[in-house]
Amino acid sequence: MTVDPSGGPAAPDPEPALERWRLVLGPAGQPCLGGCPLGADAADRDAALGWLYDRDTDLSHRDIRASGAGRRGSDRRDGDERDGDRRGGSGPSVMTTVDWLDDITRLFPKETIERLQRDAVERYDVQDVVTDPAVLERIAPNPTLLRAVLRTKYLMKPDVLLLARRLVDAVVRELVDRLAAEVRRSFSGARSRRSSRFKLARDFDVGRTVRANLAHYQPQERKLYVQTPYFVSRDQRRLRPWQVILLVDQSGSMAGSVIHSAVTAACLWGLPGVRVHLVTFDTEVVDLTAQVQDPVELLMRVQLGGGTDIARAARYGAGLIDNPRRTIVALITDFYEGGDADELVRTVRRVVEQGSRVLGLAALDEDANPAYDRDLAQRLADVGARVGAMTPGELAAFVAEQVGR
Repeated sequence: MTVDPSGGPAAPDPEPALERWRLVLGPAGQPCLGGCPLGADAADRDAALGWLYDRDTDLSHRDIRASGAGRRGSDRRDGDERDGDRRGGSGPSVMTTVDWLDDITRLFPKETIERLQRDAVERYDVQDVVTDPAVLERIAPNPTLLRAVLRTKYLMKPDVLLLARRLVDAVVRELVDRLAAEVRRSFSGARSRRSSRFKLARDFDVGRTVRANLAHYQPQERKLYVQTPYFVSRDQRRLRPWQVILLVDQSGSMAGSVIHSAVTAACLWGLPGVRVHLVTFDTEVVDLTAQVQDPVELLMRVQLGGGTDIARAARYGAGLIDNPRRTIVALITDFYEGGDADELVRTVRRVVEQGSRVLGLAALDEDANPAYDRDLAQRLADVGARVGAMTPGELAAFVAEQVGR
């Protein structure tokens, strides 16, 4: 029940489903509440959603978020209204980005907070989310903000850059921890059928243990008591040295690929049988192999944007190859070539013909959601490159498979 501050009869609380639709539609959806006002929490959510989505002039952009956050708009930014909508009054002060972050942290679940922050940065270009020290001190690190930092770090003053670096460090540490487990599994060797005296949970032989202990099954309790567990051994990989050369497009649209390539290179670095090179490119080529052990420092050196000369990067990568039959070249790009496409195809053909594995990866992020020039990708596939999309874990597994042969 909503209390009427004038002392009159209290208005009934709206149904949750109707209140949710009101949040989705904005003030235009007020009639769906049948005259009931929004509850206190819903009103706060509405204000937080309005701060962001009311700046949207295109009604077709409206969609339903995880929180019910899809809105109409009037293209307002940070309280700045168009001339036809300006008015005086004694209303509350304009919400700042810091206020907004505090509010959404209080009002929404984590998944919705990340979605709102992503829309603020990527859809509405609210740059103070990553350039204002007061905001950076409050914001929770996540991959969206990491991409935004990489795009805007050149705008940052030294004190802001220091705070941004902490955000980069937190996100990268989480990504490395997540991928490192996949890499370790990929390089841990294949399970064999031989028994092992080493009792490791990952090598627990469920089938043999159940069969060997069936005599200890208690029907009344519906439990199987295990007296003798069995474990299997793993075949030791016979590792011969391999080169892994990552050529990463650092044009603006490839920020996610740059991040995950840096993390992948850091996880592969130092593994037995693997020598990693990491090279970024736009119209220039930059060899960042010396920074691979420190992915944070590496990412802070990346300069996103500019044109794309894939052929030049491919030529550089070909020049790094020591033993062609023990080399994997991963070309991570959207295949929109700004240089000589014919030269790129010729270079890839030469590398393949000399025995190297060439991967043309259209995406290298956790979603593996590629957008790329399919015509050029097909031309590279026609000369022997494997073209597709791999997550970092899938790339690590591919490398492990090749190294273990």
